[in-house]
Amino acid sequence: MEQLMEYLLHYVWQHRLYGLAPLATTDGQAVDVIDPGVHNLVNSGPDFFNAKVKINGMLWAGNVEVHERSSDWFRHHHDTDAAYNNVVLHIVSAADAEVRTADGKQLPQLVLSVPDYLQHNYQALIDEETYPPCYRIIPHVPPLTVHNWLSRLTVERLESKTDRVQQYLHRTGGDWERAFFITLARNFGFGTNAQAFEQWALTIDPQQIGKHRDDVFQVEAFFMGQAGLLDDTLVKAERRDSYYMRLKSEYAFLQHKFGLTPISHAQWRFGRLRPQNFPHVRLSQLARLYSERRADFSLLTETSGLDALRALFRIGVTNYWRTHYAFGEESRESDKTLQTSSLNLLLINTVSPLLFACGRQRMDEDLAECAFT
Repeated sequence: MEQLMEYLLHYVWQHRLYGLAPLATTDGQAVDVIDPGVHNLVNSGPDFFNAKVKINGMLWAGNVEVHERSSDWFRHHHDTDAAYNNVVLHIVSAADAEVRTADGKQLPQLVLSVPDYLQHNYQALIDEETYPPCYRIIPHVPPLTVHNWLSRLTVERLESKTDRVQQYLHRTGGDWERAFFITLARNFGFGTNAQAFEQWALTIDPQQIGKHRDDVFQVEAFFMGQAGLLDDTLVKAERRDSYYMRLKSEYAFLQHKFGLTPISHAQWRFGRLRPQNFPHVRLSQLARLYSERRADFSLLTETSGLDALRALFRIGVTNYWRTHYAFGEESRESDKTLQTSSLNLLLINTVSPLLFACGRQRMDEDLAECAFT
């Protein structure tokens, strides 16, 4: 019964089925849900990633965890797991305890109830989740209507992605190069590690790393170090091979030189990832892109045609990662070049929003139109 109730709470939160009454935390703070986040169906870690909620008028962006009872937080040992430090809201059906994260932060809690009709029809809901809600009526809708609807959805999704680019521009003082790099990095997380890559990219100062751009090893050391992956608490002693030690030594030099502060390695998720999707591999690919000057916004705006854009981002890894997917963890030898499906996702989620945003700002209709072609 507990698993059923928790599943139903997931469903209520994901689909905003908590009614029209004002929401409030257990201590009376007003809650306004901006975005429930992305439902985590396969990986370890919090139940919803990248949620946005306003609590007492303050916007919080982070993760959401769902339990039947507050005390389940402790039963599942989340209070000692740093992977849950970015949780901003705890959703329960019964609040029987106050909860804190591993770094000591007390979490606001929201009590939600499950409508009776959901409890009575939960199996049908599970079955329907496999398909879009409209799948039964699509065959009976005129093709022109479907085409217009899909076209509008395309524009709405592009505008949503463009809003994120605008946020990066605001945060970086209108720096298109940095906004491009942060957007690209976020999308190198391919959903699972998008938030971690975004937080990592925000720590990368082009004035600092630019001084070492011609040395891909130094770039990789900078990237891996800022990602918190050169941490002995993460890498077991027997996995600390010579390459790890070289990178660690190089990063120590760079960290001292620039006063660098890495993100916590607890932000990265590894559960059920295929080897080529490990953060180490993606960071090595990004290091090569950056070192080879393929991650320049000026180059992006000068490149036309899908094939040319795919070629721009088609990159493999540095030598060590041809045979490894984590430090001391070997894989079958491969250059781990980004495949066409991944390249297409990068074009959709990175190139299109940036060109659209830039075209609108410069009032360049041709550039904005490139986002759709």
